[in-house]
Amino acid sequence: MRKKLTFHISNPQKFKEQLLFWSKKFQYVSILDSHEVNRKENSMAEYNTYELIAGIDALQIIEPKQDFFCYLSEGVNQIKDWWFGYLAYDLKNEIEDLKSENEDELNFPEMNFFRPRWVFILDIDTLIVDYFEEEFSGDEIYALVEKLQNLSVPKEKAVHVKQIKSRISRNEYINSINQLKDHIRKGDIYEVNFCQEFYADDCYIKPRQTYRKLMKVSPTPYSCFYRMGEQYLLSASPERFMKKVGSKIISQPIKGTAKRGLNQEEDKQIKQSLLNDPKERAENIMIVDLVRNDLSRTAAKGSVIVEELCGIYTFPQVHQMISTVVSELSDEVHFIEAIRQCFPMGSMTGAPKVRAMKLIEKYESTKRGLFSGAVGYITPEGDFDFNVVIRSILYNARNHYLSFMVGGAITMQAQAEKEYEECMLKAKAIMRVLKNE
Repeated sequence: MRKKLTFHISNPQKFKEQLLFWSKKFQYVSILDSHEVNRKENSMAEYNTYELIAGIDALQIIEPKQDFFCYLSEGVNQIKDWWFGYLAYDLKNEIEDLKSENEDELNFPEMNFFRPRWVFILDIDTLIVDYFEEEFSGDEIYALVEKLQNLSVPKEKAVHVKQIKSRISRNEYINSINQLKDHIRKGDIYEVNFCQEFYADDCYIKPRQTYRKLMKVSPTPYSCFYRMGEQYLLSASPERFMKKVGSKIISQPIKGTAKRGLNQEEDKQIKQSLLNDPKERAENIMIVDLVRNDLSRTAAKGSVIVEELCGIYTFPQVHQMISTVVSELSDEVHFIEAIRQCFPMGSMTGAPKVRAMKLIEKYESTKRGLFSGAVGYITPEGDFDFNVVIRSILYNARNHYLSFMVGGAITMQAQAEKEYEECMLKAKAIMRVLKNE
């Protein structure tokens, strides 16, 4: 049986680093950090439960080769406990008649969930440790937390990846955008999310050092450090996919990006321009309509509501346009089915969703894998919270391959050169981290 103990943490920021480096000895780790966004007054903060939540060390693993959502449902039904894990984008092939045949050097499983030995929950300066009383006494947990708070973390070291390559050239990117616009012109789709990969092979990084630097350059509300053996996700995601609290489902898609200004006045003007930009608003509203449709499949009748449309939120690197859509889960529907019906998230596909995903497969050069998938946790009560895996570094230490992807929404109003510039803006924070700029 699980038991909880509560502690006061005098230096929460330092404790986050101590927990990150203490976890090095374990093969399965998921640390989800909101970077104090829950203290800020906005609709994103309203739905953020924890400052940090971490699952460490695997007691049980769910990593099926097929029937993914069925195995996950059975697992969480059989053992109502904490589960931390991820859903890769290419689970689309089980949900729809689709395929993934592009190049894949990362080789991450399509799904991985683990039941952790320890759950650490940090809220401002209060830490809750969730553990099994059959394994540890209260005194042992007190000793563990004291050890953690006295742990010396390594000094920051430079992260320098020698050569980061682009999977496609600038001209190839622009040609693909123009071909996708032809599909829009013909009525095949209204919008599509097109991405490109940057990568480094024969690459050696220290994942925790790299993640720590990424968080300093780009702290975001849905960031994540995920370890699965020798495979790592270092994510600075600003986007929530879905959250469940009781019977309420919340989705917060992002569409619309603008750079930060050089000063406060320019920043204010850029935010206002983003808010009033007809192209960006059209992109966001299209995806809101898609999310409303996805949620309606598992919602109680009449319960799908847009709580906020095209809100503007500021992050260290960019401003983002974010909407909030909510619903009440129907009593007859299992919560895993609610996830399946909305996956992959519309902000990373386009509309109509299935046709957009077929074109993504045709025009992109890399299998997305965990990129544009989701990482999160499921509680013993059946609540959950998952991010969208964007602004993220993926690293396979077995073959020393590092990858990150960036992209954006393409509509009829898209200008290929500007879309390329937006991609470079989104890649900027990661480039700064990997090139030690």
